[in-house]
Amino acid sequence: MKDRAQNAIAECLRLAAFTEEPGRITRRFLTPPMQGVHGRLRERMKELGMSVTVDAAGNMRGVWQPEGASKKRLVIGSHVDTVPDAGAYDGVLGVCLGLELVQIAAERKITITIEVIAFSEEEGVRFSVPFIGSRAVAGRFDGALLSLIDAEGVTLEDAIRDYGLDPAKIAEAELDEGAVAVLEIHIEQGPVLESEKLSIAAVTDIAGQTRMSLLFRGHANHAGTTPMHLRHDALAGAAEWIAVVERLARETDGLIATVGKIEVDPNAGNVVPGVAAVSLDLRHSSDSRRAAALEMLLTRANEIARRRNLRFESKRLMDQAAVPMDERLTTFLVEAMEANNLPPRRMPSGAGHDAMVMAARVPTAMLFLRSPGGVSHHPDEAVREEDVENVLRVASTFIERIAADLK
Repeated sequence: MKDRAQNAIAECLRLAAFTEEPGRITRRFLTPPMQGVHGRLRERMKELGMSVTVDAAGNMRGVWQPEGASKKRLVIGSHVDTVPDAGAYDGVLGVCLGLELVQIAAERKITITIEVIAFSEEEGVRFSVPFIGSRAVAGRFDGALLSLIDAEGVTLEDAIRDYGLDPAKIAEAELDEGAVAVLEIHIEQGPVLESEKLSIAAVTDIAGQTRMSLLFRGHANHAGTTPMHLRHDALAGAAEWIAVVERLARETDGLIATVGKIEVDPNAGNVVPGVAAVSLDLRHSSDSRRAAALEMLLTRANEIARRRNLRFESKRLMDQAAVPMDERLTTFLVEAMEANNLPPRRMPSGAGHDAMVMAARVPTAMLFLRSPGGVSHHPDEAVREEDVENVLRVASTFIERIAADLK
C-alpha cells in the first residue's frame, strides 16, 4: 500500500504542473490547463483498462468493469479545478486515489464496477457559481447557468463549446440507475484531525451555511470635536456586534461564525465612521440551530443599533441546508477503520464539497484525511504519506463491503 500512496502523491504533483499561472497552481473550469489534466488522466485510465469519456459539462469519467461484474457500480470522485494560487491536493487527490483503488480492486480481483469521476468544477472561481460539474452528474444542472459570464466576457455556454463539447448534451451527463453509491475522498482542509493526532475520519454531514451582508449606518463627524456621548459611530456598533458573534459561536457547540469582511465609510483616521458594512458566514450541521443562532444575532444587531442611535439593515445572500451523508455507507467506513486498527472518528465538514450535491442523487459517503497544519487553498497545502496509506486501506475495505452487498 505504501507504493500506491506514493503513486497518488506523485500524480497530484504531476497534475499541479498544469496551471494558468507559472509558479502558481491556478486551474479554472475548462481553461487550457484542464486539457493537460484530462490528457494525463485519460492515459492513466486507459492503462487501467477503463473506458473513458468526457461529458458535456467537462467531467472526465473512467469506468472499470471487470469480468463478471454487473453494471451496478460504485462512483469515486472529486474535483480537478482549483482556487487561485492553490495547493496540489485539494480535490485532485480524491481522483488520483480513485485510480489507485481501481488498481487495488483489480489486483485483489474484487468483482465490482467502479466509475472514477474527475469533476470539472467545484470551486466556483471562473463563473462565481460552484459545483457546475457535479450538478450535471447529479441531474441538477439549471440551463440558466449557461448564460453566466466570466471575467473575460465568455459565457459558460461558449466556454463549453470552446472546449470542444456540446452544451445541448449536458442532460446526458446525469448518472443512470446503475450508480448505487458515491465515495469522495478529500483532505480535511482544517486543523481538527491534526489537533487530535488522528489520520482520517468519516464525514457525517456537510454543514448548512448562511451568508449575510449587514449594514450599520450612523453619522460621520469630526473625531476631535464630537464628544463620545454624542456620537453615532457605525464602526463601534459593528465592533460590539462582532464580539457578540464570536461569543455565541464559542458558546454554541458545533456553530462556526465568521465576520470576514468590513468596509468603513469614510474610512479616515480623524473621522467618526458613518457607515460600517460587514459580512457574516454562519455554519452548523443542524439547520434549526443555525437558524436560531441567526435570529439571535440579528436581534442583538438591532438592539445595539437602537441603543447607539444607528440604523441597521441586513440582506441574506445564501442559505444552504445541511446535507447528511448516507448513514449506512458512513457506517461501512467506520467499520473499515476499525478493521484496519484505526480510531473510528466521525466528524462534520464545515466546507462544501461535490459530495453534498451527489447526495441528492445517490447514497453518498465521504472520507477525510489529515491536513498538516490545517492548511488548504494555499501553496503550503500538504499530505502525509501514512495518512494516504490509511485512506487506501480503509477505502479498499469499504469497496470490498460494497462488492459483497451487490452480489
